[in-house]
Amino acid sequence: MKRNSLSNSRRTFIAQSTMASLSLGFGGSLVGSTLLSSCSSSSDSKAKPTIITGFSQKPLPYDYSALEPSIDAMTMEIHYTKHAAAYANNLKEAAAEEGVDMENPLEEVMASISKYSTKMRNNGGGHYNHELFWSIMTPNGGGEPSGSLAEAINNEFGSFSSFVEKFEDAAKTRFGSGWAWLVLDGGTLKVGSTPNQDNPLMDISDLKGQPLLGIDVWEHAYYLHYQNERPRYISSWWNVVNWAAVQERFDAFSV
Repeated sequence: MKRNSLSNSRRTFIAQSTMASLSLGFGGSLVGSTLLSSCSSSSDSKAKPTIITGFSQKPLPYDYSALEPSIDAMTMEIHYTKHAAAYANNLKEAAAEEGVDMENPLEEVMASISKYSTKMRNNGGGHYNHELFWSIMTPNGGGEPSGSLAEAINNEFGSFSSFVEKFEDAAKTRFGSGWAWLVLDGGTLKVGSTPNQDNPLMDISDLKGQPLLGIDVWEHAYYLHYQNERPRYISSWWNVVNWAAVQERFDAFSV
């Protein structure tokens, strides 16, 4: 089925999944690594954006050196062209082997990952996580969120600084490889981490919710520049966070 001829049922599914804030979401068109569109109906002229993730790796919207000094160019290039590209390629192989329709959102697979192979879990998670990762970073990023996201963070964690401390603790203490997350779960913001390439959309994950923000704490994400100093990488990473993209995700998945 071609993308420009989606069936009515699929359009309905996508719209309903967004409005209901289900465990579905495509990475973000803000960086060209996702499909971001607006769903509208005659009864809702201000419908929320739909965020869904495809099975193909999308081009970065910035140069490999654009996030320096927080993330150096060589790390970015190797991370994107080698590690992330391998996840995307292996995901397509797994999808073909296991009869997954790659025209549908990858989030559908994540939500029922326990039904699939380890290959699908590792590479599907790796692809989803990285597509989101690229999308929530930007040159000249950083600062603090504003508006409804800032209000929600303050309400849940007490202050932005308290949120940062909690998030950094989750990232620093993730044993081995994995990710730290800010998620929205039924209207509640939560911070936590997942091992390896797992993510909070997976039905096997202890931390569940819609990912709004995620940091990769695998050593390949920082070791060339920071060596064993993971905490220094984490604290520097805030300088490239794209809070506008995180706000888009918050708006899309808010009940």
